[in-house]
Amino acid sequence: MVSPFVSGCGRVSPECATAGDPMEPFKTLFSPEVVARLAHHLSRHHPGFDARAFQSAILPELDALELKARAQLIADTLHQTLPTDPADRAGVLLSILHPDPIDHANQPSDDHGICGWGVLPLTMVVGQHGIADFDRSMGLLCEMTKRFSAEFGIRYFLIADQARALRILDGWLDDPNRHVRRLISEGTRPRLPWAMRLPSLIADPSPALPLLTRLRDDPEPYVRRSVANHLNDISKDHPSLVIEIARDWMKGADKNRQALLRHASRSLIKKGDAAALAVFGHEKPQLSVSAIRLSSNTVRMGDALDLEAELRSISGTKQRLTIDYVLHFRKAHGRMSPKVFKGHNITLGPGEAHIFRRTHRFREVTTRRHYAGTHAISLRINGMDTAPVEFRLDT
Repeated sequence: MVSPFVSGCGRVSPECATAGDPMEPFKTLFSPEVVARLAHHLSRHHPGFDARAFQSAILPELDALELKARAQLIADTLHQTLPTDPADRAGVLLSILHPDPIDHANQPSDDHGICGWGVLPLTMVVGQHGIADFDRSMGLLCEMTKRFSAEFGIRYFLIADQARALRILDGWLDDPNRHVRRLISEGTRPRLPWAMRLPSLIADPSPALPLLTRLRDDPEPYVRRSVANHLNDISKDHPSLVIEIARDWMKGADKNRQALLRHASRSLIKKGDAAALAVFGHEKPQLSVSAIRLSSNTVRMGDALDLEAELRSISGTKQRLTIDYVLHFRKAHGRMSPKVFKGHNITLGPGEAHIFRRTHRFREVTTRRHYAGTHAISLRINGMDTAPVEFRLDT
């Protein structure tokens, strides 16, 4: 399973949590200790709050639930215990947040306040129950994102009233807090993993593009990486639009923006999109390529297969080459299904030769089932595939 709530920079991922054994299941990010900590802070700031009843409503159910369900249970119970008046409710939620708005987003909650994963149920309460109090709720998410991320909670507002939400986000573009600036890009990603999709922005991503343009040269790498991931999302539905953006943004681009654009174009490059490759100077290759040499014509699961091929330039000028290899896996119905594996980038001068070498180990993975029989392997050079070479896989 991929880390739940994966974000562009790894901000919202279990690997970022500093508490607990890294070998423990992700669901333990919402442990009885986290519930107790939340109850402690609610008791301090919410008159009449019954900490014992709050924990009794959650703890008996917690062990049987996975991470997202645990967060939802906490959010539901919290919603039932908070004041119904919007201003009073907002006041309680603000008061229990950790006072540090910069460096505790990846830290566990402590005696000073709620931060890290403990904030996720708070953003769920705001997103699921705060639409009627739109502006104040957006302000709450702005504060919460400084202590974790509100990239999931804010999507309720984008779905409810996209134009209004985008206007508010536009007002945050110059916020001095890097977490807020990142939320502008990450929260509007059309296909953010583990989150609700944004159908309107999937159909027409243009309303968010002015925000991305303003953030493309942000001084924080993880803000720029979020912009790249947003563009990569767009490329899955509008590849020509992302290629057009990349061409435009490459004008006068420094190394940081160039890196952003390459990361943004990674899905297109992996597919061998010639127009995307050309943005980065990878034109149609002029090469003499030897047949791929394999270390064996037959492999078994657990074995490693070595491959190599010689590339020799037949161009009179330097060539920038992206070299990947493609495994054509045999499927249950007998047809082949290609899967691209990253190789490397090189620059080859006139008449120069290069030996491409890779080792591929065949092992079981949860995302792919291997079938015995004939498979094949080829190279993909600047989007152009060489002739495949067959081998047999025995399972």
